[in-house]
Amino acid sequence: MEKINRGACVLGMTLTGAAGVYAGANLEKISAYLNHSIGIQVDGTVYNTGKTLTPITYKNTTYLPVRAIADVLEVPVRYDAKNNQVLIGGNGQTIELTNVKYSDADRKEIKTAFAKFDGFQTPYAPSQMVKGDVYQKTGASEDGVNMLFKHMTVYISPRDYSHGYDSKPVTLSNGTKAKWYTPDDTDMLGFQINDRFVTISSPDHSLSKAQLEKVAISVAQLK
Repeated sequence: MEKINRGACVLGMTLTGAAGVYAGANLEKISAYLNHSIGIQVDGTVYNTGKTLTPITYKNTTYLPVRAIADVLEVPVRYDAKNNQVLIGGNGQTIELTNVKYSDADRKEIKTAFAKFDGFQTPYAPSQMVKGDVYQKTGASEDGVNMLFKHMTVYISPRDYSHGYDSKPVTLSNGTKAKWYTPDDTDMLGFQINDRFVTISSPDHSLSKAQLEKVAISVAQLK
């Protein structure tokens, strides 16, 4: 089991110049392949992929597939050309939240949207959002209330939209049972609060699953 003990993992990379081109082009030819089931530890949480990954061993050093690790952690991966580093969980995506400051007009709009549904009038909304996100507007759809943020959508309905889709269960940090499912190309986090179902997603794919799970626990009755 390989362990990485940092939330934002950094892998140094030197692939510039002729030597870098040679190494990049010939790595597979000069490497021996070993199969391992990789476990990754981040901030005390252990992620076991349950899948077979293929590290590359070259000159007594084992290189883990960067993209595979990023997929396991469900965080973005990018190359920092200035510092010659591959950043996993970088890209400015921390799990830093900020309070959503709803104006009086916003609260009225939210309450009006919920009031359109008999027996479903009690308004619910997230009290926090990922830092850098912006609340935009709320509107009622055919069978629910849609709250739009710059990077996130929160849909609250009496209906569970996850039925019929393969899902992955997850327990939020407050103990709430939730599940991830993907009806198209956007991951949806669904969970139930009292008599309603909440679905949170990031349509522009700028927020990670970990970030959305943090926002999810802030969804509560709007005072």
